Amino acid sequence: MNYYQEITLLPDIEIPLGFIWQNLFQQVHIALVENKVGPNQSAIGVGFPDYKQTSFPLGSKLRLFANEQAQLETLAIGNWLTRFEDYTHVKAIKPVPAEATFVSFTRKQVKSVERIEREMQQKAQRWAVKSGKSLAECLKDLEKTKPAGHSKLPFIFLHSQETKRRSPNESCKFPLFISRVAIDGKLDAKQNGSFDCYGLSAKSNSEDNLGCVPQF
Repeated sequence: MNYYQEITLLPDIEIPLGFIWQNLFQQVHIALVENKVGPNQSAIGVGFPDYKQTSFPLGSKLRLFANEQAQLETLAIGNWLTRFEDYTHVKAIKPVPAEATFVSFTRKQVKSVERIEREMQQKAQRWAVKSGKSLAECLKDLEKTKPAGHSKLPFIFLHSQETKRRSPNESCKFPLFISRVAIDGKLDAKQNGSFDCYGLSAKSNSEDNLGCVPQF
């Protein structure tokens, strides 16, 4: 990733930072979808330079990274953010500093409490049929391995465009949890994985082949 473009979020008393993040990142996602280079694959990666360094977990800056300057020019992210120009400041495209290190931002799936409870009931019912134990006993046994229904990772609330198209009357809002992985030393050629249409390291990447972006 040789070039970047930085977006600064500008909250005020009436419009909180979290609300701006939701709308900004939704537009970034749509822009990446419209400019994708393969099925759920983007040539653009995103970075959060202030990740967990400020009172708001994601900070107030978003960076878009690309190998070629023309890729960011074609994306033209400013055109996608015209409705939020009072709350965002889009800087010019610049070369990545030579001294930059590397990190990988990935999406983490976190199940809701409701889904966990539903799956626990289903597992307990199946186990009760197989084992002959009561449902209450099976639930008690499964409680030992029950996953947590919360996460301390930073997240952004987004709307699923696919769910909205498929079921217009259903709630399509979900939290996108974002994890950061630091890369030790210089970026290895193997750590040059692909990005999804959120600009995050794609699920298809292996653990030693993450989609990495500069950090500075």
